[in-house]
Amino acid sequence: MRVRPGGGFVKQARRGAHIGMRPRLPGQQLLLRSIICVLIMGEAVLAQTSVDDLHTTPVSSAVVKQSPNSSLTSAVASFKSRVDLVMVPVSVTDGTNRIVVGLEKQNFEIYENKRLQSINTCSSEDAPLSVGIILDTSGSMQDKLAQARQAVYDFVVTANPDDEFFMITFSDSPVQAVNFGAPPAEIENQLLYLVPKGSTALLDALYLGITKMRSAKYSRRAILIVSDGGDNHSRYTEREVRRVAKEADVMIYAIGIYDRFFETEEERLGPTLLADLSDLTGGRDFVIESSSDLVDVANKIGIELRNQYVLSYTPKDTLRDGKWHKISVKLMPPKGLPALRAHAKEGYYAPIE
Repeated sequence: MRVRPGGGFVKQARRGAHIGMRPRLPGQQLLLRSIICVLIMGEAVLAQTSVDDLHTTPVSSAVVKQSPNSSLTSAVASFKSRVDLVMVPVSVTDGTNRIVVGLEKQNFEIYENKRLQSINTCSSEDAPLSVGIILDTSGSMQDKLAQARQAVYDFVVTANPDDEFFMITFSDSPVQAVNFGAPPAEIENQLLYLVPKGSTALLDALYLGITKMRSAKYSRRAILIVSDGGDNHSRYTEREVRRVAKEADVMIYAIGIYDRFFETEEERLGPTLLADLSDLTGGRDFVIESSSDLVDVANKIGIELRNQYVLSYTPKDTLRDGKWHKISVKLMPPKGLPALRAHAKEGYYAPIE
């Protein structure tokens, strides 16, 4: 870190993000930490099928399992015994879709069911994640699979060394190619043998991937979907997938490169489904026009995951009613910054006594 004239400072960004300068607030010497911006574009897709009776248990709070040296771990250690602690990962972007870091607790407000909550902690540590990769290997991916392989590989090898991964591939049905606990090299090996063929069981793969997160080691969880179309071969319905997505505490990121013509209504609605699921879970979806952009977009999603804020709060109305509790995150940015947007999950199911 070096001090600039006038009191500003510049801080080295994590994982290749751009560097910004902290603006001076009127009448104060408080300086916002560096604004790190990473241009992000893209989109994706996800699918599943396996066990018919898979069903996730509603999750409203987290017992955080992080690396021993993480400040996030120490920040929430005192809350381990409280089942009503809610953890909310938040990504912040500016008007040009660039990631913004350096905000502090006072720059956020959280509302649950429209009632303002008191934020306990705000951390921006690069804490480990449990990540599921869902890769489309249907016949329509013939000309895109090479770039998709490289995108997935780069995403894995540039992640936090403590992250854990699983990988599901899908065409006519989903296949669990790599389980949690496997080294990154195993994902690379499996990518080498993929052959594009068959239909697109997107919903089945999504269902399987979301429910697979029940065995995740870490409280921070994300799914990355890479696909080029909507569903045309699933047993699970869109309603069922939306339900398990709402019950799960997992962010969904999608990278999609779609054809301009869809043969079925299900294929046409695929991009909309992924966009809705991403918004619902606090992730994001990206639509790209060329498969050559896949690698760049996947890398930038990785950077976004590395530069999230994790907010925690204890609900003022600790109702164990099993109902959906709506969450909204509002930003209170320092003066002088452009308009910013917060990306966070839209709610959670409260536990039942």
